[in-house]
Amino acid sequence: MNIIKIILLISIILNLALAKDNKLTNIFDKTKLNGTLVIASLNNDIKYIHNKQRSIKGYIPASTFKIINTLIALEEKVIKDEHEIIKWDGKVRSYTPWNKDQTLQSAISVSCIWCYQKFAKEIKNKKYLTYLSKINYGNQQTGSNVTTFWLDGNIRISAMQQIDFLKKLYKNELPFKQKYIDITKKILTVEKTKDYTIKAKTGFSGKIGWYVGYVEIKNKVWFFALNADVTKDKLKYRKQIVMEALISKNII
Repeated sequence: MNIIKIILLISIILNLALAKDNKLTNIFDKTKLNGTLVIASLNNDIKYIHNKQRSIKGYIPASTFKIINTLIALEEKVIKDEHEIIKWDGKVRSYTPWNKDQTLQSAISVSCIWCYQKFAKEIKNKKYLTYLSKINYGNQQTGSNVTTFWLDGNIRISAMQQIDFLKKLYKNELPFKQKYIDITKKILTVEKTKDYTIKAKTGFSGKIGWYVGYVEIKNKVWFFALNADVTKDKLKYRKQIVMEALISKNII
């Protein structure tokens, strides 16, 4: 097979992967959600996309920002490790799991907002901007309130950009000490079976829902990023869509 035929074959494969994906469309249609999902292999040789136009549009990251926020907090020594106790301030909040002492592990698992707001007060806006620029995270902006900018500020990131960030995390290509990258990867684990491990984070801004992460299967890694217009009663569909999509593509 000559080089021209090889190039044409690769082009056909890529175009098929990037064309409208009926399997993904059907999964979204069942939930009646307007959103996007990107699933990509480590080397980008295979990529599945639902709603390509939306996949490159930036949205508020909400609690998916806790991934990078964890790295920054550790690097700035705002918190030592995943075992250090984060003392509850005694304020009763609407979500019961937040109303107690936390660790990094529990804080990311229950998406504890007050924990990360506490970190943000110590990190401060100038350092956030420096890190966002170094990492090329989203539009590299914050907002007027350092404790809520990832929920209601000016920062925006697309599903495609989430994939790029997650790949840098997986490949240890972010400007943080390796031990802090390892801690972050560890606490992101949401499911572990004999066949695969999923590391992921949800997000919800009140309007936009996220589910981003990656799945490790033997010697392969697949990255995913979903965002959708959701209300609280439909939050369950974030993970459900991703899991159905991974199954439909014979990834898990």
